[in-house]
Amino acid sequence: MKIGIFGSGIVGQTLATKLDKLGHEVMMSTRNAADLYQRKPAFKTWHEDHPAIRLGNVNEAAAYGHLLINALQGLSTLQALKTIEAQHLNGKIMLDIANPLDFSNGFPPTLSVCNTDSLGEQIQRAYPDLKVVKSLNTMNANLMTDPRELPHDQTVFLSGNDEAAKTQIKELLASFGWKLTEMFDLGDITTARGTEQLLPIWVRIYSKVGHPKFNFRMVGI
Repeated sequence: MKIGIFGSGIVGQTLATKLDKLGHEVMMSTRNAADLYQRKPAFKTWHEDHPAIRLGNVNEAAAYGHLLINALQGLSTLQALKTIEAQHLNGKIMLDIANPLDFSNGFPPTLSVCNTDSLGEQIQRAYPDLKVVKSLNTMNANLMTDPRELPHDQTVFLSGNDEAAKTQIKELLASFGWKLTEMFDLGDITTARGTEQLLPIWVRIYSKVGHPKFNFRMVGI
């Protein structure tokens, strides 16, 4: 499958690496590849190790992908999506893993939207013909693509209005190593408020234990 990834940070790179390994055709978005190579030599080295992964701007990645993944910083997501021609989004599924974290006052971050709204809902309202599925946003990137790094079962949440879209995302998660019994469908896109609001506790756990190799697990259901 052709997959367009918005964002070229560690999360985007981790997802792109896994998808490339699984045989998908991947394009990752970046504003300026040459500038990125110069500013971040580690990215250049990573891309040289994965030459099949294409680079383009956000509009090109949206046009390329049959499935889209939003791995942008939450606060920049809506602005970036405005640069995409509508026909490149309409009717497509977008796995949204971004969180509206605001670091303007330092660490730990706050949420720029919460309680009565979510980033997932904002994207869905702005692009009603896009099938947004919120998932994988409550864990570290390595666990997103390799859940078996942990010795115990864990939970990955899904939120979205389109049942067929959620089914396709579940198939993608299964290819990453997630068990069907670990996938918890919360319901429509408004339930993304709950998973995005897990991030404040996630960052505090991270601060306490000093590493990101942990996840949430539903028990007693």
